[in-house]
Amino acid sequence: MSRFIDFNANNKDTHTEDEGHRLRVRSTLLMVFFACLLLGFFSILYRLQVVQGAQWRANANHNITQSETVNGVRGEILDRYGQVLVSNQLGYSVQLDTSLMGDNTNQILSQLLELCQKEGVEWTDNLPISKEAPWTYTKTENLFAYISEGEDGETETLPTQLGKLAEEYGWVKSAATANLTAQELMEAMCETFSVETEQLTPQVRELLGVLYEVSLRQKQITYNTYTFASDVSISFITQVKELGLPGVSIVSSTSRVYNTTSAAHVLGRVGLISAEEWPTYQSQGYPMNAYVGKDGVELAFESYLHGSSGTRLLETDENGAIISQQWQTEPQPGNHVVLTLDSALQAHTEQLLADFVQKLDTSAGAAAVMLDMSGGVLALASYPTYDLATYTENYNDLLADPAKPLLNRATQGIYAPGSTFKMVTAVAGLSEGLITPDSTTYCSGIYTYYPDYHPRCWIYNQGGSHGTENVSEAIKDSCNIFFYDLGRRVGIDKLVEYATAFGLGDYTGIELPESKGTVAGPETTEKLGDTWYAGQTLSAAIGQDNNQFTPIQLANYVATLVNGGNRYETHLLKEVKSSDYTQVVYEYEPQLKATIDIDPDDLAAVKQGMYDLSQTASMAQYFADLPVTVGCKTGTAEVLGSDANATFVCFAPYDDPQVALCLVAEKGSAGGNLAALAASMLREYFAAEDTLGVTDQENTLLH
Repeated sequence: MSRFIDFNANNKDTHTEDEGHRLRVRSTLLMVFFACLLLGFFSILYRLQVVQGAQWRANANHNITQSETVNGVRGEILDRYGQVLVSNQLGYSVQLDTSLMGDNTNQILSQLLELCQKEGVEWTDNLPISKEAPWTYTKTENLFAYISEGEDGETETLPTQLGKLAEEYGWVKSAATANLTAQELMEAMCETFSVETEQLTPQVRELLGVLYEVSLRQKQITYNTYTFASDVSISFITQVKELGLPGVSIVSSTSRVYNTTSAAHVLGRVGLISAEEWPTYQSQGYPMNAYVGKDGVELAFESYLHGSSGTRLLETDENGAIISQQWQTEPQPGNHVVLTLDSALQAHTEQLLADFVQKLDTSAGAAAVMLDMSGGVLALASYPTYDLATYTENYNDLLADPAKPLLNRATQGIYAPGSTFKMVTAVAGLSEGLITPDSTTYCSGIYTYYPDYHPRCWIYNQGGSHGTENVSEAIKDSCNIFFYDLGRRVGIDKLVEYATAFGLGDYTGIELPESKGTVAGPETTEKLGDTWYAGQTLSAAIGQDNNQFTPIQLANYVATLVNGGNRYETHLLKEVKSSDYTQVVYEYEPQLKATIDIDPDDLAAVKQGMYDLSQTASMAQYFADLPVTVGCKTGTAEVLGSDANATFVCFAPYDDPQVALCLVAEKGSAGGNLAALAASMLREYFAAEDTLGVTDQENTLLH
């Protein structure tokens, strides 16, 4: 048997021992690591629960989770060419809730005012008292009350916002007879608001200004939101937070920005939901703090512009700092509304009216409307007007102004049409077969059909007559005798029927508040408590008596006439676009309300008379250099105890009508005085059409 030594076996034993040793070392290291990890973990728990437990429990008790409603960004308003008229801006504002201030209201407000003075922050203060002694009123008229005249001519004395508040707190017995001095008013306010002071100082005056604004809203005298200060700086926000003033909050918000000073009566404004509005908006899912349209297209198209609100959960610590936030539902922005309005034409028209009325040297107003053939509003202007950007601070003055700048004369002012009504009488006579385009009537200057009633033609007062005239000539010369006779033969019932068919004395469908007006006739006269006489048909036939229409009705009547008898609803809405401008959400379709069957030859005769008038010496000077031909008609309406109102209607181009317009000027005397304004409007519109009409404006945004 041979003997040998197995070296491999020895090596295997040694290797096994080494592996076991390394395994024990690794296991030991892992155990040490996990032991350290556990020790660290327990150390943290001990510090949080034992050492700092009381502090964290206190913080947890003071953390607040609350739900916040966030309004969606309101949609923009644009004109027909994509020009943005109303948009939004982001910023920070200061809001006050005096219910959270308790007995420290005056002290807290004084601290806030002191900080504003230090930081140069302006705040809202409309109390009409000087900021320094000697204490005087900053306005002398319409301080506590003002006189308002209704549509029936009756006047009444109404309290201003200050007058209402003064009556509410007993500072005066009656706003109409208030005779407080500024100092006496401030002393009464100090007593009411518990402002302790030995003498009136500028600081006291500042405090009273804020308390005045707060009280107007607490007493529901005004529903305009009281934003103490807008667009405040980060520095100011930081210092307000540091002071920790109860009831003083900084909110991020969007506010409306008006990119035009025109079209105030059209665009309208927004404000917080009022108590009267809340039930309606609550049923539609609006939060109570939502801003909604108050008037104009802001109100008319609220459902498109508003969007939807979102809900956000906020967790704050005891100092009000936000710890975390989470959206439950995100707010959705509103859609954008595109109007039929031509903003450049609108601004041009408003300036024309302002210049014209100011030259009249009266406090009267004026209005102008231009429509396309399907009722789309291209311009709708009323003078005097106002600036939407300063509406709130100027509200008292606007309300009390005897010129009534808040009245939209274009849709709510009612005026006798004068001779602009004569085309209604002409169409009635032609359509009923009482005359033909070639029929003539002799004008001697006096109408002698009735033995005891002899109305005259305007030319008679100038020592002349029109002689023999057909319907076209009678329209051109505005011959009263022709239309007296034709109106008598047509009869008042048919005149009322045709006037109504043209939409006169009826709502036009515009998305703004409008007056209905009246058509002269037995029914209207009886409603007014008077008796109708047959001879009144003569004055009704030339646009007098109780014929009372709005400028937009007269413009739509002319559009209906020259487009062949199709009467459309007037409208401001062109289309609605999605919030990102990528889609057309809604496109307005013209709404046909009625059709008048007018024989083409009869219509041609009426239009010929309007065209011939534009070519006369008195009119041609205004229309000769236009790029289009025009048909027009003037009107002069007598007003009892005052200068006559002037009316003017026209259409263009004559061969292919595209637009119709109406101008009215209170105390404007003859309608021919408005021809220059009409020509300027037409020049502005057709010049813009040449430059913009060939450009595809869809999905184009202009700033």
